[in-house]
Amino acid sequence: MKTPQLGLRENWRQFSLLVLINAFVGGMVGLERSILPRLAEQEFHLVARSAILSFIVVFGLTKAVANYYAGAWANKVGRKNLLVIGWLFGLPVPLLLLWAPTWGWVIAANVLLGLNQGLAWSSTVVMKIDLVGPKQRGLAMGLNESAGYLAVAATAFASGWLATEYGLRPYPFYLGIVLAVAGLLGSLLVRDTRHHVALEAAQAPAAPTGPPLSFWDVTWRHPNLGSVTQAGLVNNLNDGMVWGLLPLLLASKGFTLTQIGTVAAVYPAVWGLGQLVTGPLADCLCKKDLLFWGMLLQGAVLLAILFTDTYPVFLLLAALLGAGTALVYPTFLAAVAEYAPLAQRAHSVGIFRFWRDAGYAIGALLTGLLADAFGLGTALAAIGGLTVLSALVIKRRMYCLPDLTTNPNKAMTCPSTGTNRQQYFARLWPLASIVRLTY
Repeated sequence: MKTPQLGLRENWRQFSLLVLINAFVGGMVGLERSILPRLAEQEFHLVARSAILSFIVVFGLTKAVANYYAGAWANKVGRKNLLVIGWLFGLPVPLLLLWAPTWGWVIAANVLLGLNQGLAWSSTVVMKIDLVGPKQRGLAMGLNESAGYLAVAATAFASGWLATEYGLRPYPFYLGIVLAVAGLLGSLLVRDTRHHVALEAAQAPAAPTGPPLSFWDVTWRHPNLGSVTQAGLVNNLNDGMVWGLLPLLLASKGFTLTQIGTVAAVYPAVWGLGQLVTGPLADCLCKKDLLFWGMLLQGAVLLAILFTDTYPVFLLLAALLGAGTALVYPTFLAAVAEYAPLAQRAHSVGIFRFWRDAGYAIGALLTGLLADAFGLGTALAAIGGLTVLSALVIKRRMYCLPDLTTNPNKAMTCPSTGTNRQQYFARLWPLASIVRLTY
């Protein structure tokens, strides 16, 4: 067998295959983004917002639990085996949605979709972190999450267009069958990355020993990990609201399914493309800065939606919401990988992803109840306010690691490129200079 090496260039074939597979993973969830809330109203005659959002609740809870155990299972059964198992759960999903005679079938499909997303996406995340080593984690996560959410955008738009042209069923879900089969076949070609983990452990400098991180350390007690975890939960809380309520809000304003699908696609498209920029930035900037500004932008956009009625402005706000999410999403995972000890990386990522995706369930429950009791506007205002509060928690609790604050020479070198940071930022993204000046 070929001797393992760490780095993106050294493992580009395996890395590229994992990026493609994660695009298939994202495509599976994108199928539901623009049409499932309308399906609930039109074919299953659900009226209560909380009932309509029940599919997101079960999806979020199942994915959260799968994420938590994926970290431990990745070390026991192997990363590749976990990826294949995730796709075996995903295979029946489009068929259940295609044939569903009752809303209960949709709920069952979303239980399986949550298992698919939790196991398969977690596997690709951990395997990419294993392959690239410590210097390119942000770049790796940017590429991984970009592929996943660009696929979410593409399938959200495609399913919305197919539903407009041919009806809500069956044609949009034929696309899901193709994605599930392709994802499973691609996963069979992946090689496990346990040898790369052993290599990184052998090359890592001796670190101070201390008690292992507990579930509650990652959840809240550790200032950095706890701040990242709460932000991840709130991020997916507001994403769950956008997923479930935005199509209904747009429909109430008279927009067509194609227009709804376009707005639903712009948000994850900018989210996905933006991570090609923000992923490398997470290797160069203090992660606190990216997380603070990203959550603050999300909250501001959600509050601005309250005062929006026109289609072009909805498109603009969807793009800005995607930009805010792009700032935080690769940074979340790069931060957990950086702050957690190597031996606990997979488990810590699992705990973080447990809480992050529990945000889907919490968000769907909270916004559904608020929307039923007080209207869509109140739900939007509450979630927007919580997102701003999350940004303030990051500002208060997080700190930059010593090598970015006490060693200016090291801080000025971008690990991903070896170039001067200021030149890199000026060339890559003008707004990066603003973020850098926050300290």
